[in-house]
Parts: sequence; C-alpha cells; structure tokens
Amino acid sequence: MPRKKVPASAGSGSPTGEPVYLAVGFLRRPHGVHGEIIMDVHTDFPERLTARTKVFVGEDYQPIRITSTRPHGTAMLVSFNGLTTPEAVGLYRNQWVYVRAADRPPLAKGEYYQHQLIGLRVVTDEGRELGALTEIMQTGANDVYVVRAEDGKEILLPAIPDVLLGVDLPKKEIHVHLLEGL
Repeated sequence: MPRKKVPASAGSGSPTGEPVYLAVGFLRRPHGVHGEIIMDVHTDFPERLTARTKVFVGEDYQPIRITSTRPHGTAMLVSFNGLTTPEAVGLYRNQWVYVRAADRPPLAKGEYYQHQLIGLRVVTDEGRELGALTEIMQTGANDVYVVRAEDGKEILLPAIPDVLLGVDLPKKEIHVHLLEGL
C-alpha cells in the first residue's frame, strides 16, 4: 500500500497559531452492504471515536456524526449518521477524517502532540542549531524526526530517549544529543 502523508494539522489556523483540525483517520472503501467504511486510524486515541462523535470529513471539513465503530484488522469499520448504503458512504472514499483541535484530550506532562513539534528548532546539547523539525516519520521500531538545515539538507534523528533530551515549547526548541554517527 502506498504511503499516505498524514496531515499533521489542518484548517485555517487559530489566532494562537494552533491548528483548527487534527487528522484522526483516512477513509478507504465501503465494507459490506450497511454503509460501513474502512478507516485507517491515525490517532493515539482511537477509543474516542465512538458513536455520536462529531468528525469532519474531507478538505471542506464536512461535519458528520459517527453512529458506530468496530475493529477491522489494523483499521476500523465506521458508519456515519444517515449513510446506510455502500453507495452513500462511498462518496467519502479516500478522504481524511478530522476532529477539532480544541476537543483533543490533555496529555501528561512531557508528552506532546506531533503538530506541536513541527516547525520547532532542533538544538544539540552543545548549543548547535541543526535546523527545524519538518516531519515525523512513523517506522516500526520508533519515530524518526526529519530536521531540515538552513542549507536544505535533511538530518534524520531517531526519536529515542538517548537522542531526545527535551522540548521547550515556549522557546520553540527541541533539545537533542547526537549519537556517534548521526
């Protein structure tokens, strides 16, 4: 299956610079004859996607309510209010599903949403600025941070405790330790 670039955030942005919407899933294809559709899950909180949850679909952020969800392999089967046939739900195929950023659950101290990290300056423990975090790639073992230097070169940093020392959101910095060979 080709890799889909997950939008870290979307919408027209708020006055605080926070995104208005966050991607939580990608709708693939209808499943069965009762209006269910297969959704790839792109959230750490899939348990929040339950009946009566209001989500927004597509680039126009069309509001719609979930009526049911259930596991389907590594994905989820979702049905929406008023869409009871494969043809009706099929109109939403290949579109992203979003929730309002304001509705996201709070995280524990020291945890961050990915959209909060994109764009932060990456600085080594020696004080050298490496560039800005432009992307977070999800691999099987651990995430990889893609840092773009001013000269356009990319640096790939494994998101592991030995490398990531801390995040300072007010200063818009990520502090890292470069392991030998990085």
